[in-house]
Amino acid sequence: MNKFLKKVLMRIRDGIPKMSESFIKWGFLSLITGAAVGLISSLFHLSLKEAAYLRERYPLIILLLPTAGIIIVLIYKFLKLTNDKGTNLVLIAVRDGKKMTWRNTLSIFSGSVLTHVCGGSAGREGAALQIGGSIGSQIGLWLRLDSKDCRLLTMCGMSAGFSALFGAPAAAAFFSMEVISVGIMHYSAIVPCVISALIGLAVSSRFGAAPDKQIIRLESADVSVYLRVLLIAVCCAVLSIVFCFVLKNSARLYRIFIRNAYIRIAAGGSAVAALTFLCGTYDYNGAGGEVINRAFVESASWEQFALKLLFTALTLGAGFKGGEIMPVFFVGATFGSALAPLLGLDCSLGAAIGMSCLFCGVTNCPVTAVLLCTELFGAEYLPLYLLACSCAYMLSGYAGLYSEQKILYSKLEPKYIDKKIGKA
Repeated sequence: MNKFLKKVLMRIRDGIPKMSESFIKWGFLSLITGAAVGLISSLFHLSLKEAAYLRERYPLIILLLPTAGIIIVLIYKFLKLTNDKGTNLVLIAVRDGKKMTWRNTLSIFSGSVLTHVCGGSAGREGAALQIGGSIGSQIGLWLRLDSKDCRLLTMCGMSAGFSALFGAPAAAAFFSMEVISVGIMHYSAIVPCVISALIGLAVSSRFGAAPDKQIIRLESADVSVYLRVLLIAVCCAVLSIVFCFVLKNSARLYRIFIRNAYIRIAAGGSAVAALTFLCGTYDYNGAGGEVINRAFVESASWEQFALKLLFTALTLGAGFKGGEIMPVFFVGATFGSALAPLLGLDCSLGAAIGMSCLFCGVTNCPVTAVLLCTELFGAEYLPLYLLACSCAYMLSGYAGLYSEQKILYSKLEPKYIDKKIGKA
């Protein structure tokens, strides 16, 4: 017995210095990364806010969208990023150790602002992932860290960027650990990602970047409510497959018919401008945050989610820059808001379930989706979110927004498959 206790004590004694050293190291690195990403993300938020103001004040600025597109192509060419992979590049940086630098930060920052100010349909959180990931990677290069540490810093940057702009630190931290490889969670990054997410949010909150929380209206959650929520989740799983198919194939069709990058993005900008005037509303330009908020208050019309998907495909497929996540939230919230009243549910619950389930379906991140619901809508209806997101995850199949995302384990059985999205 004494020998056993002595052996245990020796292992504890030998392990504590190593664990303490690692904790202090990553506490320091994640603090630096979170603060740096929080500051840049706050500047990004303020820039997009000003872009939305200019677009609202001067609506005809949308006529400059083709010109803005050409400038974006020139910026990427000048920075020697002609083969840009967008958010997929961040996934590659974490999984394979590919380096990202300040050039990636500058390009996605400027490209997204130009897209938003001239009325392209794009988001901001996806862009924040690229900004945060590239800043984390660059800090790793400056500090001359090894490849493994650079990967963790990239994940820290992703967490800080997502948290800074969306105000959901738990979801942001777990998203970085969950999105890279479907079926496993990179728990080695949990402390750095959590600290970075909290610091990023703390910094951005100083600049008013955190969004408003939504109120869900539901008197009681009986069995019939669970069944109706399940039906919305099933519909959103199907919609997530459609969403991914449309976005991927829009880019493919653009490249097939218009090979020149300058002409392609100018044509896409012209198509978005023409469709805007045809619809007679600017609801589908930019991120669409106001429409999302409205979907929680009153039932959305059926054409809204379809038109936003079309606007987003025309914008991002042509080569404009920005994120995919806010359009996902827009499409999911309006779809759920329109469907819920038909099932006897309040539009606020439908918008919440639609938003989270579509996000879950296109990113294959059920844990993140549930945490996102809890942080944005409160924990009162956590069982409903849990049921909806888990079903959306399973029924969305192997579709996904990010072609570089890997499916390591099957969604249907405990089986190792190691396939890329769309090839499983």
